[in-house]
Amino acid sequence: MVLGLCLDCAWIVLGLCLIVTGHGLIVSSYFTNQFGIKGIITAAACIAIGVFLSLPTKIYLTILLGSVDLYGLIFVQTRGDLIAARGL
Repeated sequence: MVLGLCLDCAWIVLGLCLIVTGHGLIVSSYFTNQFGIKGIITAAACIAIGVFLSLPTKIYLTILLGSVDLYGLIFVQTRGDLIAARGL
């Protein structure tokens, strides 16, 4: 379990690093001037791969944290209203 959580964090960190790297490459005028359109494509690919790597783990963590019981309350939806009830 700990190894799985560690791998999830590694994917998130790797994805965020690729996103920041891609952004830095796009903002850097030296890189875009030297490599032209290929440099822009490379930076965009870094950002796309970073988003691809970090998105599934974010969904997994959202589902995991969404199943946590908050202060013993169970949320029940009746007729469009959301009410909190204890011990249902």
